[in-house]
Amino acid sequence: MTGVIWHDLECGHYTRDLQLWGELADRQASGTPVLDVGAGTGRVTLSLARAGHAVVALDRDPELLEELQRRAAGLRVETVQADARDFDLAGRSFNLILVPMQTVQLLGGAAGRLAFLSCALEHLSPRGQLAVSIAPIDDFEEFRWQEGDPSPLPDIAEIAGRAYFSQPTAVQRQGDTFVLERRREIVDPDGARVLSDDRIALDVLTVSQLQQNGRDAGLRPVDVLRIPPTDEHIASEVVIFGV
Repeated sequence: MTGVIWHDLECGHYTRDLQLWGELADRQASGTPVLDVGAGTGRVTLSLARAGHAVVALDRDPELLEELQRRAAGLRVETVQADARDFDLAGRSFNLILVPMQTVQLLGGAAGRLAFLSCALEHLSPRGQLAVSIAPIDDFEEFRWQEGDPSPLPDIAEIAGRAYFSQPTAVQRQGDTFVLERRREIVDPDGARVLSDDRIALDVLTVSQLQQNGRDAGLRPVDVLRIPPTDEHIASEVVIFGV
């Protein structure tokens, strides 16, 4: 359950992109299920399902998918545990495949992206579209927090008497990735503290690079949309592909 808590705390409160995914689903899905890649605990899946869409939620983390299935009770949601770089949904095709936030930048470079894009192409209907969100590289602000420095505000939640804190401590470019570091802390009701560090690496990726990756996989770039920043989140660019 701890994985669910951290995922919700660090990713689950972002809402700026939901309108765009809803508009794409309304226009493109035409009553068919939407495939949500990297669905997690259902931030996008549940928004679409509550708006009346059927959704297939794909993620490789069984703990997150179990929680998503619980939250989706009564909605038209199907969960699939699989890696985005190697999934096969038994010949099913979709009019719309979504890849929100920076999921595609977690796939381990160009080879991982090509593997995913090839899988996505195999699951797109003849008039289907693939919408992939990425973080613009110019919007990353590099920093490293040191003791005594003013720190970015942590994400905080209180659950079952425990307080959870997720504190950003660094964003730095390292080669072909941006490395994002956080310090996680759990405080029990008696004041006992558990500290841990979390580190993820996002591939440095431009719109033109992703479009070329798509061409290499046999996809056709169609459009680029922009999701504006919020006070807490940088902007996103959404690259649209067709068959």
